[in-house]
Amino acid sequence: MDKRVLLAKPRGYCAGVDRAVVTVEKALEQYGAPVYVRKEIVHNKHVVETLSKRGAIFVNETDEVPEGALVVFSAHGVSPAVHQEAAARQLRTIDATCPLVTKVHNEAKRFAREDYDILLIGHEGHEEVEGTAGEAPEHIQLVDTAEDVDKVVVRDPSKVVWLSQTTLSVDETMVRVRQLKERFPDLQEPPSDDICYATSNRQTAVKTMAPECDLVLVVGSKNSSNSVRLVEVALQAGAKAAYLVDYAREVDPAWLEGVTTVGVTSGASVPDILVMDLLEFLAGHGYGEVEEITTANEKLAFALPRELRKDAVR
Repeated sequence: MDKRVLLAKPRGYCAGVDRAVVTVEKALEQYGAPVYVRKEIVHNKHVVETLSKRGAIFVNETDEVPEGALVVFSAHGVSPAVHQEAAARQLRTIDATCPLVTKVHNEAKRFAREDYDILLIGHEGHEEVEGTAGEAPEHIQLVDTAEDVDKVVVRDPSKVVWLSQTTLSVDETMVRVRQLKERFPDLQEPPSDDICYATSNRQTAVKTMAPECDLVLVVGSKNSSNSVRLVEVALQAGAKAAYLVDYAREVDPAWLEGVTTVGVTSGASVPDILVMDLLEFLAGHGYGEVEEITTANEKLAFALPRELRKDAVR
């Protein structure tokens, strides 16, 4: 049988990542280097290295930014406390939070105002979770593992709602929701789907091709939640093996032994040039035939932050 590649579509950049990366590029053009960025603008090694070369300085906390300097907040969102710290240091800020993350922040604020206990399904320590939890710390409890479900304590079981980190696996999230509903039958759903369209679309594409794949290669960084999930989804959906790589050079040729069909996809923070490099690498190993597996066409785009729009009133 001929060697071939199945290429997932959609893959790579989502609208929120595209907006965040362009935000840093435009800020460098408009204001000149250095532009400080709190945390990684998106969870991708290549993107961070490329922007660093152009004059972006990545810091972990706002207190590392010189007073009065310009700082961009990453796509994952920040808590109100971070905005307050920035204001106290008279920093000029540009907020590149993905609008879909902002939507979850707004849901958290609304349910907190209505005095709900909010159960946030997400991964402990992830920047997005820290930002969302910071919107209403006294109302939000993080539910990461099955054990966490048992630890939840609520004041009124009839006033409980769940929200979730936008980059989780859809299936994994629903497992947690079902476990929570067993404990709290009146648990309310968020008003709209929290898992972002791009995360679920990329998972659907992988699920579609995985059963035909001897190997699935996911291009993405280890700290990228949605990229890590794609590896898990590929294995659950029937791929014989699946690996996460930042670059084509990280592929171990031994993985290709006896492999006829390779599935290729990439996380939502991955520029397509890295996928093209991987296809070139695979072609060099005899996988020249590429078939694109399309499960959705994404047309969404987000406007840049106000500070960078030419038509914005200065």
